[in-house]
Amino acid sequence: MSSLMSSPTQTTAWKQLQKLSEEFKREDFCLSDLFHTADDRFELFTLAHENLLLDYSKNLLTEKGIGKLIKLAEDCGVPAAIEAMFNGERINHSEDRPALHVGLRDPECQNPAVSDTLGRMETFVDAIRRGEWTGYTGKRIVDVVNLGIGGSDLGPAMVTEALGDFANGELELHFVSNVDPVHLESTLAVLDPATTLFIIASKSFTTLETYQNANTAREWLLQRAQNNAAIGRHFIAITDNRAAAEEFGIDPANLYPVWDWVGGRYSLWSAIGMPVALAIGMANFRALLSGAHAMDRHFREADLQQNMPVIMALLSIYYRGFFDAHSTAIVPYSQRLNLLPPYLQQLSMESLGKRVDVMGKPVATHTGEVIWGTAGTNGQHSYFQLLHQGTNFVPVDFIAFARTTAVGKELAQRHLLANCFSQSLALMQGRDEPGAPHKHVPGNKPSNTLLISELNPYNLGSLIALYEHKVFVQSVIWDINAFDQWGVELGKLLSRDVFASLANDNSDHAFDDSTCGLIEFVKQWNQQ
Repeated sequence: MSSLMSSPTQTTAWKQLQKLSEEFKREDFCLSDLFHTADDRFELFTLAHENLLLDYSKNLLTEKGIGKLIKLAEDCGVPAAIEAMFNGERINHSEDRPALHVGLRDPECQNPAVSDTLGRMETFVDAIRRGEWTGYTGKRIVDVVNLGIGGSDLGPAMVTEALGDFANGELELHFVSNVDPVHLESTLAVLDPATTLFIIASKSFTTLETYQNANTAREWLLQRAQNNAAIGRHFIAITDNRAAAEEFGIDPANLYPVWDWVGGRYSLWSAIGMPVALAIGMANFRALLSGAHAMDRHFREADLQQNMPVIMALLSIYYRGFFDAHSTAIVPYSQRLNLLPPYLQQLSMESLGKRVDVMGKPVATHTGEVIWGTAGTNGQHSYFQLLHQGTNFVPVDFIAFARTTAVGKELAQRHLLANCFSQSLALMQGRDEPGAPHKHVPGNKPSNTLLISELNPYNLGSLIALYEHKVFVQSVIWDINAFDQWGVELGKLLSRDVFASLANDNSDHAFDDSTCGLIEFVKQWNQQ
């Protein structure tokens, strides 16, 4: 998959957008005025797909600008790239493999391994939730600890928390990712080994953090059970490395696959989603898949100008390219979605943090932006000051639900929505305070608002898939590979040598003076 142009900056549309963007940088420009000159601006600048509504009317664009952005997408081969992904072409060039995560949620997927895995998951989930699968003493499982990192942790943890209202309350889910022993030890301190199940979620089964935590968890269990057979009742693994998992001691019947054509940050839809299924039940997990599949169909079938992921991607391209936007804030007005910003942080920054194009040549423009944020309304009392009066240009995605799942809390939900809508309004219109410059709020700050009917598995699946496809479109236009992460590997490789030096006074590894000095201080302080 390579765009029709080697760089988006070579397209006529890019040059036209650069010129059009200048009109929004004039001192006398007022974003609010766009609503006065077009009574139907909201209608023109909103998109709906099932239970999701995207309002992008508070952006620095006119209809002419949207037309040029659509032309940019066409010039950069976005329609062909979408088909290439869904057709299973090897769009991950550096690793010579396809990116087929959309197949994991397609009910008509032709890969029998996918449907077989879902069936096995359902059998296991039902057995755990009904109390038929018991621990080594015969007691039912009441706690599940997921041992993973990156996509094997962020996705399942985010969705499990987001859909907490759909859990039956009989299983407590825990997520341990950090190799810092405090993370696992503090989790195990309140657990009973006889009623705890561990999920080792590691595609390679060699990831340092996960492997170290898995070994510690196994020792913790065996010290109390005093029987190696207990591992078979208390450990399952989701991995592409069956041999390593079996060597660890896991029963082959307790192994679930995650395939090499599924990237870690896209693996939630595979057996990596086992903690989600255990928490909310397999029917709700399938609803999550169905919601994502519905967004897949929208992404593949909708015209570019009516395509929600495409429009959101083009807006990010626009602000990164012409307004020097270094970051985007994601602010969900739902405490349940507190983990959504860090989840999207990995999805976007690991996919788009690239400096060469698909042919290995340096990119001609800035690529991925920093993704950050927290749940509203907390952010209003911390970083919103910078958004309103700071000198940084930061577009914002607001996410809100029209209805609450909390019984009898409709008034609180209205307060929440009032805060969300008023923040996007304040960012747009600002406030003029003659004679009080410290109170002046400039306004003209762009934002999107994603309004969703309610938080449920189906709608959450659609929301996650929306951002997945947004990131993919950005990668296509920038002509970079969204599905590798070679920058992550360097730190892993170097850590092995540093670890050896920390453990061995006679290490022959040659480091810079700073690294050597830090290692020496650690050794000195550990000898005191």
